[in-house]
Amino acid sequence: MRGQKQHKSTVSARIINIATTAVAIGIAAILIAISTSQGLQKEIQKKTSVFNGHILVTLFENNESQVSLLPMIDSDSIRNQIKEEINIEKIHSVALKAGMLKTDSDFEGILFKGVSENFDWTSLSSFKTQGTFPSFDSQLTSDEILISEVIASRLNLKLGDRVEAFFQNSTGQGIPKRRRFTIVGIYFSGFPDVDENLVYGDLKQVQRLNEWDSNQIGGYELFVSNFKYLQQTANNIYDKLPSDLNSIPITDRFYGIFQWISLFDFNVLIILIVMLLVGVINMATALLVLILERSRMIGLLKALGANNFLIQKIFLYNGTLIMAKGLFWGNIIGLGFYFSQHYFGWITLDPETYFVSVAPVSISFSEVLALNIFFLVISVLLLWIPSKIILNIVPSKVLRFR
Repeated sequence: MRGQKQHKSTVSARIINIATTAVAIGIAAILIAISTSQGLQKEIQKKTSVFNGHILVTLFENNESQVSLLPMIDSDSIRNQIKEEINIEKIHSVALKAGMLKTDSDFEGILFKGVSENFDWTSLSSFKTQGTFPSFDSQLTSDEILISEVIASRLNLKLGDRVEAFFQNSTGQGIPKRRRFTIVGIYFSGFPDVDENLVYGDLKQVQRLNEWDSNQIGGYELFVSNFKYLQQTANNIYDKLPSDLNSIPITDRFYGIFQWISLFDFNVLIILIVMLLVGVINMATALLVLILERSRMIGLLKALGANNFLIQKIFLYNGTLIMAKGLFWGNIIGLGFYFSQHYFGWITLDPETYFVSVAPVSISFSEVLALNIFFLVISVLLLWIPSKIILNIVPSKVLRFR
């Protein structure tokens, strides 16, 4: 049937074009929704994790504070217990202290993050915009720091500048402690909470400021291989730790952010259901019109001995071809959007609201294939219902008029 050219003036031809367009728009909308939703989720998750770790192991007393209030011992036995968990990819020690950077004309509050000489700077490579990363020595204390573009702009600082920093002393009283740092690198994350506060420096600086021993740290930041098993990994590590230590997944530390991005999945589900219904309803209408328009042909086939199931399959086959055409053009539109946004980034966002300046997109070939198969299978199954009208067509009634 579909091999024969449909006359443009027939009702079924116009209905089929509408149904094809509806399916194309539906699958394109779903692909765009999934790729933008996943892209934004992964980008926010990545930025939050890169600058804070997936899991923080620290003393219970430090749980509710952004700074390291009390030190814990950097122990090989604890490190080994943590590394026994197969989902752990990296581990490094950190300590955080609040302070202030000051120039001749201005000052800015900061959160100084001390990291050790074995810190993996490659995780920050995509965010570094100028200079290099600080270089630390196992014996000497380094004065090199990495600051954000936001802080550099506010204080009118550039690479190579020396800047004064002030920190509250360990007793919380008296004159603040003063340090002079050299800016060797500048980064930009697009994450306001990070860009407005975080400065990377030597862990030994925090230890000296807090009057800690060389084996005392604020905690461990852990990175997992598979984010899907984050909560389970955090629970497993907690069971192995001493009673005074806690294991906090990043989804708990930044609960509001992760709850917000989890809503994207619900929005995508709503779009999927709505677009699927629109596509199926249009296809059902097209199939009904096609059946009614071919009622004499159906009567003739029945008179020649064809059973209802065979005739239903013929019309479902035609419906599937119409659906496949719509899916083809929908994929062209949806994937066209994905690749154009991925390579050119023509859609921008407000980083104050979405934490990114360019709308990220992410979707895999397997997800595209699974979505198309799901859309096609569900639609064909639901189209079996309107095809039941064939059962009510009686050859003696439709063939008596010529």
